[in-house]
Amino acid sequence: MHVLILGAAAGGGFPQWNCHCPNCKGLREGKIKAKGRTQSSIAVSSDGKNWVLINASPDLREQINSHPQLWPDAHVSRGTRISAIVLTDSQIDHTTGLLTLREGLPLPVYCTDVVAEDLTTSFPLFTVLKHWHGGLQQHSINTDYHQRFVPKGAEGLTFQPVVLESNAPPYSTYRDNIVPGNNIGLKITDDTTGNVLFYAPGCMQANDTVKQVMRESHCVLFDGTLWANEEMIDHGFSNKLGTDMGHMPVNGKGGAIALLNEFNVKRKVLIHINNTNRVLDEDSSAYHSLCEQGIELAYDGMEIEV
Repeated sequence: MHVLILGAAAGGGFPQWNCHCPNCKGLREGKIKAKGRTQSSIAVSSDGKNWVLINASPDLREQINSHPQLWPDAHVSRGTRISAIVLTDSQIDHTTGLLTLREGLPLPVYCTDVVAEDLTTSFPLFTVLKHWHGGLQQHSINTDYHQRFVPKGAEGLTFQPVVLESNAPPYSTYRDNIVPGNNIGLKITDDTTGNVLFYAPGCMQANDTVKQVMRESHCVLFDGTLWANEEMIDHGFSNKLGTDMGHMPVNGKGGAIALLNEFNVKRKVLIHINNTNRVLDEDSSAYHSLCEQGIELAYDGMEIEV
């Protein structure tokens, strides 16, 4: 299984356009050792030719142009190697890129019924996109972990939904009133090798299914949004904890590091990194602590074979 990290940052990217926190300021001024990152999205493939896009970042155009694997074949005047799209939630930073794909529609999109509801009512992207060649071809993802599915073009890979405890977007009628399907992770199994990728970019706490999938995984791409639960409050950017927004802190008891260290996973990678997170500074003690524990930090352009 081939995995491309198209974007590794949380909403707003890094540096965020209006942010002058120590990380964003330091990167702009060249005073910290760090990599810029676009907003989170990945692509997976069984054959290296047909790719399933998982989440559609607002930075999608830039991401596609930065990855030759996704460029149209040389012999066509227009085309795409993106065969399907899977959405893990209806967050703005995971769905706005659908607008960028309008010239290439129709394309199949897979999401839960709750996400489809958000994207036809409160944030009606699906409705808007119907004006381009009929829009997106919707396929429902069941929230039952045992209901496997194979997106178009992903033959050789089997997908399973993993319901995550997180939060719905601020615009959603389900905000702070979470139901199964607002957020899912994806267990993706290579049918030939049996190797497993677990992708969970937004997770507040780990339920039994999350732990079971981690135990079975060869590579985990897990929510690394904030280093500390109080991070946004401490910076003066919000009055909410990370868990209020649906994200498990990286550090501390009950954090992502502690969770990942429970399992013997070959590759443990944090993704969806917020611009305020101190691990972005590669000279920081937080970054070095991560490396010492065998946990990687995702970056744009990272390629993983699972």
